[in-house]
Amino acid sequence: MVADSSFAALDLIAAVRRHVTLITRLRLDANLFEPAPARVPGRRGRPALKGKRVPKLDAVLRDPATVWTKVTLTEWYGGQTCRLEYTSATALWSKAGLPPQPIRWVLVRDPSGTRDAQAFLCTDADLTAEAILTRFVMRWRIETTFQEVRRHLGVETQRQWSDKAILRTTPALLALYSLVTLWAHELHTRAGPIRPQTAAWYDKRLPTFSDALADVRRALWWPQISSTSPPSRDPVKIHPDLLDRWIDTLCRAA
Repeated sequence: MVADSSFAALDLIAAVRRHVTLITRLRLDANLFEPAPARVPGRRGRPALKGKRVPKLDAVLRDPATVWTKVTLTEWYGGQTCRLEYTSATALWSKAGLPPQPIRWVLVRDPSGTRDAQAFLCTDADLTAEAILTRFVMRWRIETTFQEVRRHLGVETQRQWSDKAILRTTPALLALYSLVTLWAHELHTRAGPIRPQTAAWYDKRLPTFSDALADVRRALWWPQISSTSPPSRDPVKIHPDLLDRWIDTLCRAA
C-alpha cells in the first residue's frame, strides 16, 4: 500500500502491518531508535521497547561522513529518467504514547540540487531501497487516474440514494475510463497518433485522457453530424468483437 505523508502514522502502521506492506513519506525530524537490547536475566522492571536514539535524518543529510548510493530511476514522473542518491537503514520509529514500530527508512537527495531531500519509510525491512522508491513513484499514475476520472467522468459527483447505485457507479466509471483508453489506442493504431489539444499558454506535447476522450467522441459523433442524409437512424455502435476484446484485456489486467 503506497500512500502520501497523511498516512504516516504509527497507529495505522501497527494496525495494517500484519496484512499489507505500507510505503509512505517520513519526516526528516522523526524520532528513530535502535532495536531494544536483550533483557538481562534477573533484571527487574518492564523490558525496554527501544534502544539508543539514532541521529535524525536531517542530521544524516548534513553529515559529510554519510555514504550515499547512486541510483537511476527509469520510471520517474512524466516518463522521465531521474538520477538520485540515497542512504537507507532499519530503525524503530517511536512517538510518545505509542509503541515503536520497526521500519526501513530511505533518505534521498538530488545531486543536482533541483529537488529537495525526501525520506520514505517501509514496513517491510527486507525490501530494497530501489524497490521502495520505484513503488512510490508508481503511485503517481494512480493519482493521475483518479484526478482524470473526477474531472472528465464525474466520479464522486453523483447524487444517488440507492445503495446498489452507490456501489456500482464508481466501478462503472472506472471501467469506462479503461474502455475510452483502449478505444483511443485502437483509433491511434488505425488513424494515426492522437493530436494533443494545446493552448497559447500551455505547450502540451503528449496526449492526455482529455485528448483520448475527445477522439473517441469525435469517432462517435462524426458520422452523424457530417452526413445530411444518413442511410439509417440507428446510432453508431461498438462492434461486438471489438468490445469483447477490450473486456478480455480488462479481465487480464485485473
